[in-house]
Amino acid sequence: MQGSGSAQRLEVVVAGDEGSARLDRVLAARLPDLSRSRLKTLILAGAVSHRGAAVRDPAYHVGTGDTIIIDVPEAAPAEPQGEDIALDIVFEDDDIIVINKPKGLVVHPAAGHETGTLVNALIAHCGTSLSGIGGVRRPGIVHRLDKDTTGLMVVAKNDLAHQSMTAQFADHGRTGAMRRGYMAFAWGLPNRQRGTVDAPIDRHPYAREKMAVRQSGREAVTHWEILESFAGRDGKGVAALLACELETGRTHQIRVHLAHIGHPLMGDALYGPHFKTKANQLGPEAQAALAALGRQALHAYLLVLEHPRTGELLHWEAPLPEDLLLLESALKAAL
Repeated sequence: MQGSGSAQRLEVVVAGDEGSARLDRVLAARLPDLSRSRLKTLILAGAVSHRGAAVRDPAYHVGTGDTIIIDVPEAAPAEPQGEDIALDIVFEDDDIIVINKPKGLVVHPAAGHETGTLVNALIAHCGTSLSGIGGVRRPGIVHRLDKDTTGLMVVAKNDLAHQSMTAQFADHGRTGAMRRGYMAFAWGLPNRQRGTVDAPIDRHPYAREKMAVRQSGREAVTHWEILESFAGRDGKGVAALLACELETGRTHQIRVHLAHIGHPLMGDALYGPHFKTKANQLGPEAQAALAALGRQALHAYLLVLEHPRTGELLHWEAPLPEDLLLLESALKAAL
C-alpha cells in the first residue's frame, strides 16, 4: 500500500476463494473496510485497474492470481452546513460583513471542530452567497482570530470582496490604509513606552501546536504601546495593557512576539505558563478575575479597511468584552 496524505493505492491478489469471480464481490470480500457502494463508485470512476487498464464494469470477471489495483482518492472534506448561531454583527452590506467575535468561537471547521464554527453561523446567515468564495471549508474567510481571542473580523460575501480583502490583508497597511489593532493585557511592564518587535515566526520545532521566533520563519512585525500599567502587591509594575498593531499577519503573532520580549499575555496557557506564579503578586480581586478569564487576554478592538467596491475608508472599534473589563477593573483596584 502506498499513501499520499489520506489517498491510498491498494493491491489485491485474487485468491480464488472469494465466493464469486465478479470484480465487485471479490473486492468486497478482500476489502471489508470499504463499503460495497464505495467500491462500486470507485470502479465506475475508473479507479480500479487490471493489467494496467481501468476496469469500469463491476461484473467484470477476474481469475485466480490476478492482481487488482485500487486507487482510493483522498476523501473530500464535508461541506459545512449552516447552524443557527447568534452573531454580533457590527456592519453588513452586499459585499462584506464585520462581526465582533466572542471567545470560544472557532472560525472555520477543522479537526476536532467540525461544527459550531463561525463558518457554520455565516452560512446560515448569508445563505448561498458565500458558496465557493475562498474554498469549501473557509467560505468568505480572509483572516482569522484564535478561538479564544475576541474582537473584530471581516468576511467577504462575494468574489470581488474576497479578492480585495485578500490583497489588503496581504499588504497590512504598508501601502494602503488597512489597520488592525489589538488590546493585550501582558505580564510585566516594558521598560519603554512603545516599541516594535521585528522577529520572524515559524512552526515550533518540537511542539507542533505552537509557533516560535525562528530565523527560518516568515517576516513578522508587531508595533506596541503601553496604554495602562498596573502595580502588584509590592507596588511594582506587574502587568500592562498594550495597544498592538500588526504589520504582518502570522499565526499567533502577538502571542509569540510578546512572549519573545518577556511579556506574554495574561491567561495564555500556551506561551506564558511559566508566568503563573506572577499571579501571586496580584491582589485577591485581580487573581479571581484572571482565574475566571480562562483564556489569553487579547481583543481585536480596531479594524480599518477600504470598502472593496466603493473604496470608502471604513473604521470600526469594539470595546473590551466583559471578562477583560472585569480584569482591567480588578487590576486597577490593586493600585
